[in-house]
Amino acid sequence: MRVGPSQEEIRRSNLGALLRSVHLHGAMSRADLTTSLGLNRSTIGALTADLAAAGLVSEGVPREQRGRAGRPSLVVRPESEHVYVFAFAVEVDRIVAARVGLGGVVLDRHAAVRERGDRSAAQVVAPIADFVRQMQKAAPPGARLVGSAAAVSAMVRREDGFVRLGPELGWVDQPLGEALADVIISTGVDLFPATRLRAPTTPGAGAMPAQRPAPDDDLVDAGDGRTLLARRGPAGTASAASGADEADLPDDDVPDTETDDGGGGSDATRQLVQVRNNADLAALAEHARGAAVGCDNVVYLYGDAGVGGGIIAAGRPVTGHGGYGGEVGHMVVNPAGKPCSCGSHGCWETEIGEHALLAAAGRDPSSGREGILSVVDAAGRGDASAQAAVRQVGDWLGFGVANLVNIFNPEMVIFGGTLREVYLASAAQVRSRLNRNALPACREHVRLRTPVLGEDAALLGAAELAFEPLFADPLDFA
Repeated sequence: MRVGPSQEEIRRSNLGALLRSVHLHGAMSRADLTTSLGLNRSTIGALTADLAAAGLVSEGVPREQRGRAGRPSLVVRPESEHVYVFAFAVEVDRIVAARVGLGGVVLDRHAAVRERGDRSAAQVVAPIADFVRQMQKAAPPGARLVGSAAAVSAMVRREDGFVRLGPELGWVDQPLGEALADVIISTGVDLFPATRLRAPTTPGAGAMPAQRPAPDDDLVDAGDGRTLLARRGPAGTASAASGADEADLPDDDVPDTETDDGGGGSDATRQLVQVRNNADLAALAEHARGAAVGCDNVVYLYGDAGVGGGIIAAGRPVTGHGGYGGEVGHMVVNPAGKPCSCGSHGCWETEIGEHALLAAAGRDPSSGREGILSVVDAAGRGDASAQAAVRQVGDWLGFGVANLVNIFNPEMVIFGGTLREVYLASAAQVRSRLNRNALPACREHVRLRTPVLGEDAALLGAAELAFEPLFADPLDFA
């Protein structure tokens, strides 16, 4: 028999939904929050008061209303300067670190060139120590670190940030999550207080007192001696059970802190530094605050020396068992094709990756991003060999996209990394191949786009991941 959520669990879930709203949308009036979350005014007032007391948001009169007659709706703002996460990106050519405030504001950013070559995870992330010291020094007194996460161009084990395979980084079985935690802890940073056990919620075991219902709250008898707040809004705000034998609350309405792919780990402990594939996190960021806002079915393609993919279906990341899903670059499209760094032959990235375009254009295969830009520029200026190379790679790009469109039926496909330039230069070939190979019902609505968040999409996705435990239970960080 399922037991309905307690009033305290509902309150914490609603606190998370409200905090997430101001994080994603910026300053919002209480009236707007009432409408978007489907909760009544007094409940919104009580929730914002709790979050303000926890130092996570602030409230004030709208600037345009000051001095005017009438009683304006208070505006709720995230405390961006005082609540932040660390976000890192370990890429083929660079390492980036940022301090990102609640609300998605990049407060501080540092980057270093990463030399290509065979170096361990610990050696590669060593420069991050200096970045962390500088970012901590720049943080105002009393500011709180609430999480850390990293994006990496590799196959990553979700549970501990262990890199199983990163051909372009020269990595096999590298403990990246552990290496990042070690280098950050070496700076004296507490990573982080919220890894403590969550406060117990059983009566008499240190539980927080239940919220007193506001006068106009809807109440429901749970059938087991408890009176709970009733559902008033859409998914994302919690509701009470309507009977003793089962709850009306869907599983998705209360975050699953044990297995939630969005990050957070178990109730007992959380990863010190969460690590995910860079394409997965870029997809997360573009879905949350970029090109794919409002699209719940998205394919994000990222290109550098290799090719990765981030898939979002029905609004949720599709990462597979262990977190290794989305390796679209290793989808075999040409069995008689070139050998791939993964050990196979004819993988998609051997036809559309950096090396493929550079080789087709007769350029130095090791020239990386600069070489790609040079080929695309030459094609735009009429260079025949560059134009032929771009058309060839564009056709293969469309070939793979058509397969993905047939499989996932996305609303949008986003081309990031060096694939942005390749797509823009070969859009006609991509669309032509898509029209020939994809099923009409799958392709007719799909939009092909480039990222709004640019080269830092994965970095910002890491920040979104690092904030997830805070949204799961804001009071755990108070």
